[in-house]
Amino acid sequence: MSIEQLLAQEFGSIPALIHEQARARPAHAAVIAGDDRIDYAGLDALVDRVAASLQRDGLGPGNAIAISASASIAYVAIYLGALRAGVSVAPLQPSVTPDSLVAMADDAGASYLFLDAAVATSLASATRPPAALRIALDGSGAGRSLADWLVPAGTAPRPVELDPEAPFNLIYSSGTTGTPKGIIQSHGMRWAHVRRGGLSLGGTLVMLPRFDAAEFLRLAERHRVTHAMLVPVQYDRLLRHENFDKTDLSSFKMKFSTSAPFSAALKAEVLERWPGGLIEYFGMTEGGGTLMLIAHLHRRKLHTVGQPVEGHDIRVIDEQGRELPRGEVGEIVGASPATMTGYHGRPEATAAAEWYDATGKRFIRTGDLGSVDDDGFFTIVGRRKDVIISGGFNIYPIDLETALIAHPAVAEAAVVGVPSARWGETPVAYVVLAAGQTADTEALRTFANARLGSTQRIADVAVIPALPRSPIGKVLKRELREMYAGPARG
Repeated sequence: MSIEQLLAQEFGSIPALIHEQARARPAHAAVIAGDDRIDYAGLDALVDRVAASLQRDGLGPGNAIAISASASIAYVAIYLGALRAGVSVAPLQPSVTPDSLVAMADDAGASYLFLDAAVATSLASATRPPAALRIALDGSGAGRSLADWLVPAGTAPRPVELDPEAPFNLIYSSGTTGTPKGIIQSHGMRWAHVRRGGLSLGGTLVMLPRFDAAEFLRLAERHRVTHAMLVPVQYDRLLRHENFDKTDLSSFKMKFSTSAPFSAALKAEVLERWPGGLIEYFGMTEGGGTLMLIAHLHRRKLHTVGQPVEGHDIRVIDEQGRELPRGEVGEIVGASPATMTGYHGRPEATAAAEWYDATGKRFIRTGDLGSVDDDGFFTIVGRRKDVIISGGFNIYPIDLETALIAHPAVAEAAVVGVPSARWGETPVAYVVLAAGQTADTEALRTFANARLGSTQRIADVAVIPALPRSPIGKVLKRELREMYAGPARG
């Protein structure tokens, strides 16, 4: 079957697409990682060996593995090889605490944990070791070596017919609000994502072990990179880097953003200074529905997160679960083919994340508050759990943060609610100053409050070196609330 025929199917296999790419363009570079590279023929053969090795060890549909390591060719091959064998994958952030990593690997029921030396060193301080057997991707001695574990070159795995409902991967939430939840994404859900590009469509993936602005710019110029997916904080770091305007980025055709709020001002700067288009995706790991802003075509809508992608149904509901008309703020819910099966082993949490319309159609609750305008563009005003209720009024932190960022000395701002004897809650702000800038906190508070309504006034401002963030760049407001020592003026 050709690549075009595979892509035209209602459901297909991503490992099968890799195999077809290897047949169509065997010598084309598939993955570049530092000085290492592998073409599609080599990648397909390595994926076969991984799948056959897992099958030799009795793993198949219904089993899982975990991977926690820096990006590498071996990482990609293990991931794809597991899928080819019908084994689901739990990719775990190397930056989480050792005990959290162990808890997630065990919760996933992983038979193997593929890791590198850095993760092995971290795990040494865990309260207990993971149940999974360890295999070292980097030959570091962190576990059984990958070379020793793999079956001989040329070994083909047994064919596996993949079920669209079967687990593709198990993604753990960041854990910023408590114990991470395992989000089950099915093969069918991931197939709905495949047309966004990457290896499945025959591109070359240039990998960094970890994000570094200078290295990103160097590699983008050297390899004439055409597409990139970044989170907003990475865009900001790249634009602020001293080499940005010295780097030839003319090869770029499109850039994408996801995972965290993307300010209108930053989008505008990306469009102004970086060649190629810009598309923002707004959605959740749990899926449900995705909004897309084609920023280069809708420059007057940069304050929004765009419109629903084709086939996605996005609505706004109130606290009682009733649908709201355009212009009114409520919780955003979405339905689409790209929807999680549920939270692993947590039926109550799965039920709490669901909303059904009058016809019984299943939607996923995002926890984000927003509204839709007359043109069908959605604007996000904040997280439901972050809304500050002060004196009976709802205060959306984004309004206060926007007022602070308008000050020329402020690079970033985050506002949280803290307890107040008088108002119940009152807003306090944390700001990061722009490079080389100084500012008095009371002057910042006065500046922002002059631009806000009487019920929105900021009670206190603190300057900090950096906002605490999750691995994907989301501001950890829980940590900011815990950090506040007050007392607040409110």
